[in-house]
Amino acid sequence: MAQPTQIAMTAKLQRGKTRHVLPSVWMRAGTSKGLFIKRKHLPASESEWPAMLLAAMGSSESCPRQLDGVGGATSTTSKVAVIAESSREDIDVDYTFIQIGVGSDAVDLSGNCGNILSGVGPFALDEGMVKTQPGQTEIDVRIYNTNTGRTIVETIQVTEDGKFEEHGTYSMAGVKGTASEIKIAFVHPAGSMTGKLFPTGSRQESLLVTTAPGLEPFSVLATLCDAANPFVLIEHSSMPQAWHDLDRNSTTSLDLAEAIRCTGAVKMGLATSISAAHEVRGTPKIAILSPTLTAISHSSNSALKHPADVSITAYTMGKPHPSFQLTGAVCLSSAVAVPGTIAHDLAKKREVLTPPETPPSCSVDGDGDEKVGDGRVVKRVVTIAHPSGELSTLVEMWEGMDGEVEVRSVSVSRTARRIFEGNVLFAL
Repeated sequence: MAQPTQIAMTAKLQRGKTRHVLPSVWMRAGTSKGLFIKRKHLPASESEWPAMLLAAMGSSESCPRQLDGVGGATSTTSKVAVIAESSREDIDVDYTFIQIGVGSDAVDLSGNCGNILSGVGPFALDEGMVKTQPGQTEIDVRIYNTNTGRTIVETIQVTEDGKFEEHGTYSMAGVKGTASEIKIAFVHPAGSMTGKLFPTGSRQESLLVTTAPGLEPFSVLATLCDAANPFVLIEHSSMPQAWHDLDRNSTTSLDLAEAIRCTGAVKMGLATSISAAHEVRGTPKIAILSPTLTAISHSSNSALKHPADVSITAYTMGKPHPSFQLTGAVCLSSAVAVPGTIAHDLAKKREVLTPPETPPSCSVDGDGDEKVGDGRVVKRVVTIAHPSGELSTLVEMWEGMDGEVEVRSVSVSRTARRIFEGNVLFAL
């Protein structure tokens, strides 16, 4: 694919606008789709990016259908990844995530997107930004996320000619068919934006919400957690009755969730006020947690190896998420693994239906824990039920004898596919 070294201005259009040509690749990455762009094809100053990316995605003039661009009119299909070869030690590529507003002119660089992240390694390999050796069948791509200052290691499969192997037998919830497995390890994900796993110092707390339209002030039980991305995690049964009674897509229900999210943002130190929190819709995010009901029968074919620990209803940019953010899975899995959080408590309480002669297994501790210093390294699989299916992660955590914890890594698998490559044309 021929790629100019900078954006080319081709022809003057009516009303003084200029047509621009932006070399790019459109990819499905996990359960999201987005525009993948090399950093060298964008202006040196990030202040010039918003107008260009809004136009390229079709969000200029706050168009909700993105008809004049490549966006898919949903938050999960209106994303951008900017990738550059890295000068950082032991890092292959730098990756900046950008959420483009749908029906608004919002351009949010405040957090990471794990689903779009899963396409970064394949993109970097296919674009020659990382190289393989002859005969190599897989490669580890070390990625630095500039939004959060965190390192991610992606293990991807390689074809005989050194390109990303898209085809395989791995399947993931929310995507039809099978593809090559992309293994993603978030290294030391805690404190992505606040510097702490639990920014307030509490593993669970009561959150007083005073700004929900049409409702008297109320409190919800929350865990405010920051791993890969900051999340406001809410215990389902503590939500006001109005939320339980309403359709999840109703204006009142969405306003209620947004009021809780904004309150959590202020409490976490991510916003100075409720109004300021409302201006940044991308972070923190919010998810409502509820216990799972898992049936296990005598049949080995129907028995679940890892029954779901918790069920979630997540939100993205003010709307219910059709599945679950990958960074959300990292954050929630970290919370499930730490005693004292609402996620950990819900996982312990999950109800497992089994025949009387088959004892239930509800342990939340890892098997074969390794003793390290004054503590132990715990490895455990966390399974999360979401609207499109289930998602499992592997958490590795150090747990001190005094209750101190350190999340060393959270690993998860995704798939990705290159859909088109070429140039996006837009006018400014």
